[in-house]
This record gives sequence, C-alpha cells and structure tokens, in this order.
Amino acid sequence: MPAAIGTGAWSVALIVLLVMGDSLPDSERWWIGVCVTGIALGVFGFLYIPHLLHSRGERAEHAAGRTEDRSKAP
Repeated sequence: MPAAIGTGAWSVALIVLLVMGDSLPDSERWWIGVCVTGIALGVFGFLYIPHLLHSRGERAEHAAGRTEDRSKAP
C-alpha cells in the first residue's frame, strides 16, 4: 500500500509540473525527472513487494518445518 500511495503522489506531482508547462523555470525542470524516477521506483516496488513477502513466507514455513522435524526426532 505505501508503494501505491507514493507512486500516486509522484504521479500527481508530475501532472502538476506538466500542467505548469512553460511557466516552470528552466532551472526547475529537473523535478520532472525526479517525478518520473519516483514513479518508476514506485511501480517496481509495487510489483516486487508481493514477491518479496511471498518468498519470505515460504522461507519461514520451510524453516518452521525443519524445526518441527527436529523436535519429533528421538
């Protein structure tokens, strides 16, 4: 959820900067690149976080399974 909120915020900021058009000073146009980078990282996080949580859950289940097997041994 935080990745989606952050991506949305960067998207809104980019839209505002693009609407400003020529009234945005040349010295401040670098903010457009910052917004695009923020959106790209947010999308990456939005796609990667579920994969990360899934793999962590599998590792925890696997570790718990090994612990249970050891406790059952004579």
